[in-house]
Amino acid sequence: MMLLAMTLVLSCYWIIGGWGGMRRIRGTRSLSVDGERSVLLKAGDAVQIRLEIQTPRFLPLPYIVLKEHLHRHNGDAWVFQESIIPKMQRSSTLAYQTPPLERGRYSFEDTECYSEDIFGWMKHRSSFMAGGEFRILPRTIFIPHWQLQSRNSRLAGTETAVSMSRRETTQINGVRDYVYGDRISRIHWNATAKTGTWKSKEFEHESLPKTFLVLDGHSIGYMKPEQFELAVSTAASLLEFGARQRINMGLCTLGKDFRGFAPSEGHLERLEMLHHLVDIHADGYGSHIPKLEKARMLQSPGAFFILISPLSDENLFSILRWAKSHHMTPYHIHIAASTTGSTRKSLVKSMLHERGIRGISASSLSELPAALGGGVQ
Repeated sequence: MMLLAMTLVLSCYWIIGGWGGMRRIRGTRSLSVDGERSVLLKAGDAVQIRLEIQTPRFLPLPYIVLKEHLHRHNGDAWVFQESIIPKMQRSSTLAYQTPPLERGRYSFEDTECYSEDIFGWMKHRSSFMAGGEFRILPRTIFIPHWQLQSRNSRLAGTETAVSMSRRETTQINGVRDYVYGDRISRIHWNATAKTGTWKSKEFEHESLPKTFLVLDGHSIGYMKPEQFELAVSTAASLLEFGARQRINMGLCTLGKDFRGFAPSEGHLERLEMLHHLVDIHADGYGSHIPKLEKARMLQSPGAFFILISPLSDENLFSILRWAKSHHMTPYHIHIAASTTGSTRKSLVKSMLHERGIRGISASSLSELPAALGGGVQ
């Protein structure tokens, strides 16, 4: 009789603790960086995860082990495991921090939870979904100045681009058109004619040439994955620079498939371009020219054609010749390998200069601001 009673009690304990308790565990997940919830996460951020666990009011288990699986879009994975002690009528909290993460899409699998009874005879398992998918934007660096985009730049080709994109011969760069009957406009234009200096603080950014960032996504030129990451970070850094300077800037990626975004000054459009860079790969192959020919938005006379690529051979010059043939001003940002010496970088610049094309070479993200701000040599 006593044995039957003990068996009945143990059965009830296992049912309540396992099938009736573990399966009712739920949770909600929140993300933060440095204690603050951030909408935009950038490469290098260590994300703080907070998992609020709701357990049944009565859960006769000594502990619960929680296992989290975090996956990146390229297959990388991390496992985080921690134990908590169930609290009566209260939720429990599991907090942990990821290592610094690189750009990409991240998602969590179902959270696994398991426990053993106080005797260690039976193990109970269950799982629940708490959500929490997030994106990490590419690593960027602050670019204070880009000589190519300076209104006072004397770089060869800049004035040509401005003149081709200008709507009227009387239009001053950065200045709205003269409007007949507008008294303020008349005063400002008369003052400009006398002094040679524009007296109005009103600017028309449409008079500046459009800028296309063209990211080479073909695998043939990239020796290591880090080199392609540098190319992506370069594009993202220039997009941020364009946003601060209100430059009409677009983005095109030449990978397995062509993807293009028309030049825009809008914040939402710029954010869409950055999100496109989150999970792209160097998966392109074959010739670049057929993809460029299909891109009608690129056929914009007077625009800057900024090619971000590791190429330094005939494939590079065929792309730049294509841009010139469509009356655009080509500019090459050479993405060099980390082992590339200064002699090789100078050789690439010399080959560009011989063809009347400007450009820079960078083998790390930290070199980019000085290379762009110092002009091309």
